[in-house]
Parts: sequence; C-alpha cells; structure tokens
Amino acid sequence: MDLLHNAVRPYAWGSRTAIAELLGKEVPAPHPEAELWMGAHPGDPSRVVGADGVERSLLELLTSDPDGQLGTQVAQRWGSRLPFLLKVLAAEEALSLQAHPSAAQAAEGFALEEHAGVPLDAAVRNYKDPAAKPELICALTEFHALAGFREPSRTVSLLRTLDAPALAPYTEMLVAQPDSAGLRALFTMLITLPQTSLSMLLPQVLDACVLHVKEHGEFDLECRTILELGESYPGDAGVLAALLLNRIVLQPGEAIHLPAGNLHAYLRGTGIEILANSDNVLRCGLTPKHVDVPELLRVLDFTCGDMPVSTGEEVAPGVRVYRTPAPEFELSRLDVADETRIDHEGPQIVLCTSGAAVLTNARGDEVRLARGQSVWLPASDPAVLVRPDGVESAQLFRATAGND
Repeated sequence: MDLLHNAVRPYAWGSRTAIAELLGKEVPAPHPEAELWMGAHPGDPSRVVGADGVERSLLELLTSDPDGQLGTQVAQRWGSRLPFLLKVLAAEEALSLQAHPSAAQAAEGFALEEHAGVPLDAAVRNYKDPAAKPELICALTEFHALAGFREPSRTVSLLRTLDAPALAPYTEMLVAQPDSAGLRALFTMLITLPQTSLSMLLPQVLDACVLHVKEHGEFDLECRTILELGESYPGDAGVLAALLLNRIVLQPGEAIHLPAGNLHAYLRGTGIEILANSDNVLRCGLTPKHVDVPELLRVLDFTCGDMPVSTGEEVAPGVRVYRTPAPEFELSRLDVADETRIDHEGPQIVLCTSGAAVLTNARGDEVRLARGQSVWLPASDPAVLVRPDGVESAQLFRATAGND
C-alpha cells in the first residue's frame, strides 16, 4: 500500500485550472493540463513511492511480480499488464470526435498493420495494440459531451428545424430510412463530402444554427454546440457529423459508459475517466490528426437512441459502483463519513477528490491521502479500512479490474 506519483498530460484542449487546483499547485498552470494518469500505461506509468521514499515505476513492479501485485486471477487473464487506466480528465475545449474498436476488431487491425510494416509511432497508424478500449466518464463538475447516435426521428426534427436548403436532401435520406441503416448511410455521405460540397453546406448549417439560437428554439443547446465546433474547426466534416449525436450534460456523480463503436467527443468539464489500458482511437473529425474513414466505418456502432446515464448502484452506505460489461475495469465512488471497508481480490487504485482520508491495511500500515493524491493497493492488500481524516467527509474514487 503505497502512494503514487502520477503524470500530467499537457494536451492543448486541457484546463489551466482544474488539475492544478486538485493537486494544490499554482493556479493557473503555465500550460493546459488535460489528463492526470494513474496506472501502468507504457506511455506514462505512475511511480510507486516506497516506505523508504524510493520511487519505482509501477510498470516495472508489475513486470517483476505479476502474481503478487495483480493477484492470480488478474495475472492469469492479463499477464503482467494492469488492465485499467484511471484518469482525471479536464477539458476546456472539445476533444476529437472518435470511437474505439472491439477486442476482435483491434486484434485484426493490429495484426494487419504489423504485417504491413506500419511503424507503431507512424502518424497514419490506427492500432497501437491488439486490445479494446471501452471507457466510462463520471462527472466531477458539470460535464458536456456528444455520445452515441440520436434517435433518428429527433434528428429529423433538428434538421428540418434548421431548414437549410442545402441540407434538405440529406434530411430526406433519413426520413426515408429512419433507422440505424439510414444513419449509417447519412453519416457516411456527410463524412465523405467533397470539399466543394462541404464548403457550400457547412456555412448554411451554421447560419441556420445562428438563427435558431437567436430564436431560443427547441434545439438551442445542440445549435450552440455546432456553432462552437464550427468556429474551432472551420471546414471540418466532423461538425456535420455532430448533428447526428446525442448532446449530453452530466451533473456531478453522473456517468456514461462508452462501449466499442460508440462515436463520442468530450466537450468541456472535469471528470473521472476509467478505461481499458489501450491506445486504440479511430478519429472522425474535429482534429488535425489522422482520420481513416473506411476503418472508422468498420468499427462504428450505429445503434441509436438516448445515451444511458448512470448514478451508480449503492452497494454499501456511501459506496456506489458504476457497473459496465467491461472486464478490464470497474469504478466505484466512496463518500466516506465513517470507517468503511473496501476489498477486492485484485489490484486497486484509490484517488481522493475531496477532503482527506486515512487507509489502513490488515498489517496496521497506514497511508494518508490528501485531495489529489492516490494510492496503489496490490492484491496482497485485499481488504483496507478507510476513514475520513478530520471532521469533514472524504470523497474517493476506486479503480479495480471488472467482474465478468
């Protein structure tokens, strides 16, 4: 049971305040800070701080002792690889519109690119590993996102409300086939528009959105989002693709699960993200990075409807679990006012997001977690008692491997 030192990823869309404030550092930060990583991802593994103060890479620790650190069950399935990655994600601007492959799609795509000799660090590489990348985001602040294809009849209402002349043929496509197949056809046409057609259609859509916002219409939030994306990514077909997606606002404690094939983009806000330990991303737009439309279409899931929002399942007083089908991870939220027991057969990472807490294992070892700090609990510490440190309650998030 040891404290972790974690890497901060400075992507351009990040916040200069959210992660710095969580970690008790100077605000604003000198550069945007987008993600705080907790785990053993090869790109930026956490460092375990031993009782003697010596730091060691968590990745190296797992490689040297997979059974002791991960437990027999996790090690048998995942080898020396920690199957999950926990993050604090802080977005001031929209991330790219993207989807992630299933395990089978990732294995196939990785094998094909390996066989073709595409370097792992090549800009045109789609698959960095043969693993799936499901994820879940739980809001710490109000959190805005696009996720999953909207029910087609609602999208028809939006497109007809905009009433842009150049948009009419595309609207009628969905009217004629208001289902997943119709969405696939419409999405494919919009995302592959020649630049001349895109240059005619997109300005009309943006003008229609301006008019709708001025009139405070039914789709005000959706139109504001399209205008924001159009300003940030002029001439990007991803702006049109965003017209087809659910516009979601999560309140603190609410979460969405993004399975394989779900098209999504985080827009702004701070949240706790847990995901499979993979780098596989297929981008659709809203980015200067590589976009491979044929491969994206191979992995996209055009199932449509409202995006389910979870508040977690209360499994004990103050303990809520956000269950998903993902075998790689499970996220729990602990609002600790009294002593609480947490246990798991495999490894755990615990992050304090509010207040402070003291963790005690069966040997009597104690670790104090201040806000922004996290701790590594190996499988050899299966049961830990948590109590608030002080009169205020503490809020913790716990990452474990999933149960399937």
